[in-house]
Amino acid sequence: MQSVHEILSEYWGHTSFRPLQEDIINSVLDGYDVLALLPTGGGKSICFQVPAMQQEGICLVISPLIALMKDQVENLKKKGIPALSVYSGMSFVEVRKTLQNAAFGNYKFLYVSPERIETNLFLEFLPLMKISLVAIDEAHCISQWGYDFRPPYVRIAALRTHLPGIPFLALTASATLVVQNDICEKLGFNEKSLRFQQSFERANLSYSVFNVGSKQHKLLEILNNVKGSALVYCKSRKHTRDIAELLKLNKINADFYHAGLVSADRNRRQEDWINNRTRVIACTNAFGMGIDKPDVRTVVHYGVPDCLENYYQEAGRAGRDGKKAYAVLLYNDRELDELQQQPAIRYPGKDQIKAVYTAIMNHLQVAAGMGEESSFDFDLAAFTKAFKLDPLSTSYAIKALEQEGLLQFNEVFFKPSTIVFTVDKSSLQDFEQQHPPLEPTLKGLLRSYEGIFDYPASINEGELARFIGKPVASLIQDLNQLKQYGIIAYSPLKETPQLTLILNRMYADSFTINLDNYLLRKKNFEERIKAMTDFVKDSLTCRSQLIATYFNDHSVKACGICDTCLDRKSLDLDKEEFQQISEFIFKEIEDIYLPITQLLERGGRFRKEKIWKVINYLQAEEKLAVTKEGELFKRKRP
Repeated sequence: MQSVHEILSEYWGHTSFRPLQEDIINSVLDGYDVLALLPTGGGKSICFQVPAMQQEGICLVISPLIALMKDQVENLKKKGIPALSVYSGMSFVEVRKTLQNAAFGNYKFLYVSPERIETNLFLEFLPLMKISLVAIDEAHCISQWGYDFRPPYVRIAALRTHLPGIPFLALTASATLVVQNDICEKLGFNEKSLRFQQSFERANLSYSVFNVGSKQHKLLEILNNVKGSALVYCKSRKHTRDIAELLKLNKINADFYHAGLVSADRNRRQEDWINNRTRVIACTNAFGMGIDKPDVRTVVHYGVPDCLENYYQEAGRAGRDGKKAYAVLLYNDRELDELQQQPAIRYPGKDQIKAVYTAIMNHLQVAAGMGEESSFDFDLAAFTKAFKLDPLSTSYAIKALEQEGLLQFNEVFFKPSTIVFTVDKSSLQDFEQQHPPLEPTLKGLLRSYEGIFDYPASINEGELARFIGKPVASLIQDLNQLKQYGIIAYSPLKETPQLTLILNRMYADSFTINLDNYLLRKKNFEERIKAMTDFVKDSLTCRSQLIATYFNDHSVKACGICDTCLDRKSLDLDKEEFQQISEFIFKEIEDIYLPITQLLERGGRFRKEKIWKVINYLQAEEKLAVTKEGELFKRKRP
């Protein structure tokens, strides 16, 4: 059996692991449950892919992102590693065929969405699979106190009854201490489980925040001064187009990206940017997940995100090659005021949620007590127009219904055309002899798609038609004929937004949501808004330290390259003044914990910037420390 280093070298071409990867891998191989916090670009997938390759059996990977699942499966296949995926939108025949392959084939990975593991079909095949490891990607989705709570994640722990003794590896890039603890509790980790947290320090990444009158001029200044690949995160789809046009007018090679584009456009624009045919992408936060482009020099936020989790993930896409990179946030005071209003908008009242739920059920013509596990094409714009509803508040009401586990709305939905043969090879030969006009299409399928008898193959009708030498319309007619004869299971391409009912429609007088938990989620959102606002407005503390402290990493020292660090460096502070400020600080905090804000108020005869400079120095010298609540205290010498 190969060692983990040999596997890393053969399949990934690396000679050594990144920090903590090997510790995580060895802990999983020793049978421990593990929570791994690896910041953006920290190499999370290696932590479950390498140990899975070192063991017999198949690794079950639970991920909420269809696009990410597909990318990882394709990347594994390119390395010669057999992998499968099951996701929403696949037909029953496709799912059953895939699960059969996972149970009886020589596959190493099965990627599934969290909703899938609860279905009867999955549970029927689960005992037949030799599961070696359960990996839970985006594990912060388990916690309703986090920024991206998804109810199906809470029910992942039920797998333990079917997989006794199999280790669980939970992975996330960003989780506060409260969320970390909640993840471990919800997954049933015991006292022997392990937790690894990579440092949130990015020594090459310079964070800056600018309150500017003209964002357009500042953006052009940034992109003209810092050459190379860049991302500009925008708050709306319309804004992405406007920014891209602005940049092109100023001779900067740019394009835009958002979830409303058809799949082919999204893929083309993404590939053009990855391969440096496009320098700048103006995008919504739909862009970037799972993309590992190392040479991004600049990430600009053209507005304030609603939480530090999102900001850190998006800003962290800059400088993954270790070279100097910049994360710049542009804002104005009006935006901060609007941010404070978001909790009331994002968390509509119970009556409003009920009204939207009733309207959806009526729109889909679902009777009370019916509809469980049914999926529907769902045009949100047409729905809100038909029922005279506000689109924004309706979308947040739908989000609340999702978090209550009543339904699921997938706006960014893309399912490629798929085909799998439903007869054996002997029966297929008999069919060909009886239907000669369909023989070229059958031969084209067999020659173009390996394994098409075993699992659903993603096909491109245009490419297949060119290969066979037929018009696309004629090919599709053949495929539909073969489907009608029962020779293939054919599912045409689909990218219409989907709404899936998790539970039957509730009767009007029994509609209920867990209001206590709903209000607690609102309170946590308010706290995340406050943390984001504090980050923007703090012009004294090192940006890297602010981010790291938020994620319970208190080991990060002042970076020296963010805007606040550079501002402090510019302050002149002679030895005598340093001594005076040090004495003032130690006198004020003698035997007490004192909030820094109070210390700054009491130090009226000194400039606040200079007090901060001394505090940071004394922290670096380990003579002072700061609690996560921002209270300063004197370190006791051993």
